[in-house]
Amino acid sequence: QVQLVESGGGLVQAGGSLRLSCAASGSIFNINFMGWYRQAPGKQRELVAAITSGGSTNYADSVKGRFTITRDSAKNRMYLQMNSLKPEDTAVYYCSARGHSGSGYSLTPFNSWGQGTQVTVSS
Repeated sequence: QVQLVESGGGLVQAGGSLRLSCAASGSIFNINFMGWYRQAPGKQRELVAAITSGGSTNYADSVKGRFTITRDSAKNRMYLQMNSLKPEDTAVYYCSARGHSGSGYSLTPFNSWGQGTQVTVSS
């Protein structure tokens, strides 16, 4: 079982910045993929940014140039630096991770989600 806990959400004015953190814990063997998703009221959950174990990143067009995803593989942590925030960035942000748990010859794939953290950008 791998647990993810997000932190860093809050209320900020348009043009401001926030930094989200995601901490993974449990019997982690490896993490191949980590990503940030968001879901606004009445809308589907969408991928905001993702990063692989090799460091490759991918961003939604709406956040390119404003958001930066990073990870600390040694600590099983991921971050999302959000700058120049807009009211349309308001949503619940979720951390997601995929990889394997366990050790040795007993590895189990996992696909875990955090509980979400609210980001509200006022105009």
